[in-house]
Amino acid sequence: MNKLLKRFKKGKLFARLLFFLIGICYLIGFIFFTKNIVSLTSIETLIRYIAIGLFLLYFIFYLFYSLVKIGNKKYVGFYINSLISIIFIVIFFFSSKIIGIGLDMLSGLLDSDKITYTTNLIALNKTDFNEDSIIGLIKDEDNIEGNILAKRLIKENKLTNKTKYYDDPLEMLYALYNGDVDAAFVSNNYVILYSSEEDFASIGSETKILYEISGEFKNKDLSLASNKSLTEPVTVLIMGVDSESDGLNANAAFNGDTLILATFNPKTLSATLFSIPRDTYVPIACRGGVEAKINSSAAYSTSCVIDTVEDLTKVDIDYYVKIDFKGVVDLVEALGGVDVFVEEPYTFNNQGHNCNGMVCEQNSDRQWGDKTVYIGLGNQHLDGEQALAYARCRHMYADSDLARNRHQQDIILAIAKKAAQIRSYDEFKKVFDAVSNNIATNMSTDQILSGYDILKDMVSRAMQDEEFINIRKSYLEIYNLNVYLPSGMVTYALGYYKDSLEEITEAMRINLDLEKPTLTKSFNYSINEVYQENIAGKNLRGEKNSYVIEDFVGKTKEDTKDYCESNNYDCNYIYIDKSSKYYDASFDSDMIAYQDPHAGTIATDVDEINFYIIGAID
Repeated sequence: MNKLLKRFKKGKLFARLLFFLIGICYLIGFIFFTKNIVSLTSIETLIRYIAIGLFLLYFIFYLFYSLVKIGNKKYVGFYINSLISIIFIVIFFFSSKIIGIGLDMLSGLLDSDKITYTTNLIALNKTDFNEDSIIGLIKDEDNIEGNILAKRLIKENKLTNKTKYYDDPLEMLYALYNGDVDAAFVSNNYVILYSSEEDFASIGSETKILYEISGEFKNKDLSLASNKSLTEPVTVLIMGVDSESDGLNANAAFNGDTLILATFNPKTLSATLFSIPRDTYVPIACRGGVEAKINSSAAYSTSCVIDTVEDLTKVDIDYYVKIDFKGVVDLVEALGGVDVFVEEPYTFNNQGHNCNGMVCEQNSDRQWGDKTVYIGLGNQHLDGEQALAYARCRHMYADSDLARNRHQQDIILAIAKKAAQIRSYDEFKKVFDAVSNNIATNMSTDQILSGYDILKDMVSRAMQDEEFINIRKSYLEIYNLNVYLPSGMVTYALGYYKDSLEEITEAMRINLDLEKPTLTKSFNYSINEVYQENIAGKNLRGEKNSYVIEDFVGKTKEDTKDYCESNNYDCNYIYIDKSSKYYDASFDSDMIAYQDPHAGTIATDVDEINFYIIGAID
């Protein structure tokens, strides 16, 4: 070795300098390359480590071979070897750059560590806010927008107004409209959050912002993730964020009109999709089980939505994905459009807008007029605006939210099929940019990378024109509920049939390998019958999940007896005269003038009903 080094020292100075320069560059490039390639957990593990080993062996070979060639003054072989080494150095730095960009893109999908919350103090336009005005706040002291920031704003602006506390934002808004309070603290997303409620459809034009305050807080939602990799059966809650600005990074509250619980089994490449109707009346987890429309849980936090959906389905949720609705436009455009069968509507009029024999809806900025989006019927190739419009449209269909849920599932499936057909890096980059800008999740980068082999298998099947994923849709059978609220208002809501929900959740549990499927031992088929897709939960009714107290005002005592007996209610009959606050001269003697609980009250915890009857007091 000493002789070799002595001969090397006698070689050309240029060759020796080039030897050291290439060696240093190779070593630095190799270190960067190794660091980045090791970070690609779950991706071609054997190939990655074989590549690292081979490049290391080549480096040892380069050092020894170059020493020999320079020492023996055979520079041609050294220069050829140096050229090969330079090519490897370029590969190291280029691949490190590409891997770094890819990891940065993946990290762009992760939900922010901190969220900027903004709270508005609003009042009705006709209200003259002054020091005598009463302000409404949320009672929950952990509520950032309705309590924490609200109190901070009161302190900073030295407001001395009287305050009144409420358990629920909707209840507080009703109080604002009824005049019980003159102003109320709400999320700055309040127009989007509440304009879907019929009573607050024009809240944006009917209210004014008096004060505004913002504050940055830790994102607690990131702690909701499980430790599962995507090689295991997983559940993902897909939540639509309907925003006018940066809806994924501003405020934890969001529009909960789109909630889709998906399960995925990587072993069978099968999935289930359960679109939960926005008006489904369920216990809200973060409100101690108080019942409300499920979309109202989104006004509190992601964790409230997840806990509420878990309570409803009895299925644990591993991860969430938030999708900015406007991002659907970007994603579909990046894919070059999607192919969807557009269902014929019940009417060709959407909220007073003539659709000219087509489906029509507001654009992504919720504008009508010359911005109206029109979609033909039947098999259609939809652009981004059309895909979003079809996924949003419900007023033109007889089954409203259920129709929208079907359309959303159709759009998701169409996007998945089109994404599996990506063939070039440019196409992939466009799609990934659209996704990273409009989607946030609590999955870590490692957990996302764990799905590489599964994705590779799915893409391989798609390239061979095979069915790359089997998606089972669902359909929750529902019925109408007109629910009486403590504020005195009546809200339209939906109940569901327990058997329908049970079949849907059973399909999810089976797909998650938590339950074994029931084997079908017989099968009937007729060539004269059109094949019907097996949709979980469809056409299953039976027992309802929730009931409301019926209205007996204006009826007689006899009219109530069968109802009281069949529901095991302890019914009390109180006769009243003109001295009673429940007296109503419009009713005849022996007629019920008032009942408590009020008609429309959820009957879950009711065991006694008082009927106040016009007549002589006993």
